[in-house]
Amino acid sequence: MRAWLHELVQRIRTLPIYRYTALVLAAALVFGLVQLTRTLLHDDRSCAAGVARPEDSSECVGVSTSSFNFGQRQFADTIRAIDRENRSLKAGTYVTVALFEPFTATDADMTNDVLHELQGSYLAQYRANHDDNGETPYIRLALANPGATGAYWERTVDRIVTMTKSSDRLRAVTGIGTSTDNNKKAVAELTRLGIPVVGSSITADDLANGQQGKDPYPGLARVSPTNTDEARALAAYAKVTADRALLVYDKPGDPYTKTLQQAFATLLKGSPYGSWPFTPPTNRSQEGSTPNTFRQITDLVCDTDAKLNTVFFAGRHTQLRQFINALGRRGCQSRTFTVLTGDEGSYLTGDKKLDRSALQHGVAVRYTALAHPDAWVNKPPATGGSAQDTQDLKKLVAAARTSPVGPIGPASLDDGQAIIAYDAMRLAVHGIREATPDQQKIPPLADVGLQWPQVKGSLRVNGASGWICLDVHGNPYDKAVPIVELTPKGTARFVKIAWPENRPPGKECLPPA
Repeated sequence: MRAWLHELVQRIRTLPIYRYTALVLAAALVFGLVQLTRTLLHDDRSCAAGVARPEDSSECVGVSTSSFNFGQRQFADTIRAIDRENRSLKAGTYVTVALFEPFTATDADMTNDVLHELQGSYLAQYRANHDDNGETPYIRLALANPGATGAYWERTVDRIVTMTKSSDRLRAVTGIGTSTDNNKKAVAELTRLGIPVVGSSITADDLANGQQGKDPYPGLARVSPTNTDEARALAAYAKVTADRALLVYDKPGDPYTKTLQQAFATLLKGSPYGSWPFTPPTNRSQEGSTPNTFRQITDLVCDTDAKLNTVFFAGRHTQLRQFINALGRRGCQSRTFTVLTGDEGSYLTGDKKLDRSALQHGVAVRYTALAHPDAWVNKPPATGGSAQDTQDLKKLVAAARTSPVGPIGPASLDDGQAIIAYDAMRLAVHGIREATPDQQKIPPLADVGLQWPQVKGSLRVNGASGWICLDVHGNPYDKAVPIVELTPKGTARFVKIAWPENRPPGKECLPPA
């Protein structure tokens, strides 16, 4: 009995120790798992150097200086070429230019647009580093992603600001491909902080300086005409009278569609027809219910006087495609109509949802392109641009199929996006090098944006899209506007160069006061 009791007492005495030890071990294990989970989650938020996922998103946003392709396989070849070029540069000999684009876009048209702007920017970087007679500083290209809709522009701008003060020596931002509210905010903050910006395909009038004599974006330059200038060039080409045209527009609109609507409305003063609105989804790349609205508007178009034959359309490309599809199915098939619109028309060439049969049934679509590879090929004007400048870019595209320039994957100039991005980067390089003091290698950040008012006359940039001669507000003066027609095959056929001033600029290319 004593032996049994002794054993029982020992077990009772040691039981709390076992429990305590087990609890300690369990707590340690839980703590370790928590820390490991936190570490893994933290690492998971990081996509690459300078790029991470925000807490509320799976998008990789920030500024990349590596070969990271943002999960877009179609970007991979071009980004590898950029990374190879960047790594070839010696420390202290280069400055950085950030290409600001929605690299995580999910819309197929936008992704294609970003790819072409990426390719055009890289080709301008390569030319600046290899074909500019040894001029310095050399150019390093970084990729700035504010997210598919630009929602994380603040994070990206913060990263850009940091890079102006580091060994990155960031001296300019280019791109800003679309005129959206988020891009407008990003440009406002960048320029407020003294960072020069060169817009590639932004055309909204309220994303430009010089409106009502004010410069809300100090240090902003653009290579694309404003919507107002595009509309003036389109009117000069089309010679449409107000009694033969009406306007269909996006309500409430965004910076691009609003200013295009205003420009078209000015052209149509005195028209006997009202302006007809449609309301798209907030994300204008979505289909929404607008096809129903366009079917109704098409019925009303057929109710108009027979002499009406032109529709000015102020809207984004998804709604433009829907409207064309509806117009192709109109009841009044015996009547012909021409749809005139802005540079969003360039997206239609890659839109698989476009009903191309509409273009064989009395519907013509013409739009103001930002650039076109055929604009300067056959008997171009004596001023305003040249065939040689376009040919130089075409040679680079051909060379980029293989090393050492490429490969950069399939490249196309047809939609004009690569051309305009190439020109924007060339303007950024021009400003950087003109701001670099003699006997010094790196320009002061504050001096780069001060160069834009001098980009005129013999100091103009001879772009592949045409001469870039800037006024005192950083806007291109009398910039060539290619008028392009959409063909039934879905291709863009160059029609004619139009001019905001109704004629090419003089050989001096000096904007008036």
